[in-house]
Amino acid sequence: MEGTRISTAKPPPVPDTPFFPSSFDAWLHQGTMTGDWGGLRTRLQNEGIAIQGHYLEDSAGNPVGGKSKDVRYAHEFGLGADINTAKLLGTDLGVVHALITERAGLGLGATLPALDSPQEIFGSGETVRITRLSIEKQITKYADVELGEINTENDFGQSTMHWGMNLYCQFESNAICGMPQALAINSGYGYYPTAHPGAYLKLYPAGNDRYLVSAGIYNVDPAIANTHNGFQLGLHNSTGVYLPFQLGWHGGGTDSSGTLPTNLKIGGYWDTSEVANMYSHLQSFEPATAPQLVNLPIEQIRGRYGGWFEGDQMLERDAGDPNRSTVAFMSIIWGDPRTSEAPYFVTAGIVRKGTFWNRPQDTISLGGKILIVNRQLTNYVAELQQQGFRGLVKPSDENMLEANYGWRPSPWLTVRPGAQYIWHPGGTNLYKNALLLDFECGITF
Repeated sequence: MEGTRISTAKPPPVPDTPFFPSSFDAWLHQGTMTGDWGGLRTRLQNEGIAIQGHYLEDSAGNPVGGKSKDVRYAHEFGLGADINTAKLLGTDLGVVHALITERAGLGLGATLPALDSPQEIFGSGETVRITRLSIEKQITKYADVELGEINTENDFGQSTMHWGMNLYCQFESNAICGMPQALAINSGYGYYPTAHPGAYLKLYPAGNDRYLVSAGIYNVDPAIANTHNGFQLGLHNSTGVYLPFQLGWHGGGTDSSGTLPTNLKIGGYWDTSEVANMYSHLQSFEPATAPQLVNLPIEQIRGRYGGWFEGDQMLERDAGDPNRSTVAFMSIIWGDPRTSEAPYFVTAGIVRKGTFWNRPQDTISLGGKILIVNRQLTNYVAELQQQGFRGLVKPSDENMLEANYGWRPSPWLTVRPGAQYIWHPGGTNLYKNALLLDFECGITF
């Protein structure tokens, strides 16, 4: 929670609030689907307990291309709370964060196939799990620290927030949404919704969001995403630690006023785990009918590293309505070529908020990825083919383009139909390029 400032001021009295909205229109315009619970929600917030809940759904099907034609549905329910100890206890110990998520459904990536999921909600074990259980403390306006069961995705390589929304998650593809997916493919980066023992320190040298210097430490647990590990806490399957750092800069004003804002981040990581080298990824590209790959030069390597650059720029803000604007973004990921399946990975896109004259909250988004497979894998298969091996398939890059429309009839409801086009599904030339039709729905309780 960058920039969180804890207030100990006495809250204003809460007026009497009806439990049910007065009309269908009033229901659509309230902040959450379930409203204020007859004033209980506001009373809890004034006492320091902010409760959140959400439902997210991703459906996708490929009528064209890929290995087979399939339709898949996946969802996530989440329930959490932020507890302000200064308000609740009268003593400022920090803010306690708690979040439990439940995922279920199937993913299209396995049957398509795809090197990263076309559905950002699918993955990390389709089960109930602890996603966050931590305490965060704002140490003056210059420093923020958090400790507990957390995930790296909240704080390193993460998206900028624009218009109160996660910019990357205006897309359904997991290549873009959340964080650039190669960070998770290439390392022990702790991605949402898994939780890892960890901590971070964020420094704000100017006392605001102009500059950011941050570093963290997170447990690396390759098994945490397994279904039966949803409530596993601690260091049971630890292989090492993930050590990220990040520098950030914000220029310009806000989304609705001042100079058009710019955000830049540069970061890197060291993962102390011992892992197999890049040749261990090779068999995942080959069809079941391919001859067995023998004598692969697989070695164990201690320590892997990488880095990232992220930037976004507001291109314009409507003169007639400053709450309507357009933002472009780009990320570039680099991974250790000794171990990475995708050492080079790029995402880019553009998001427009405010579409038609009567749709100020809707968005239209266009973005994509370039996933470059480790050339050592491609070259190795090429050498085998020259030696007379038949039936092997050389890995190739997998690229994607997504376009969607985010319809927001209510502050608590988003309906997002869209389409994705994937070149070389699964990172080979085995299957025709795939067209995906997708549908996403999000509800805030």
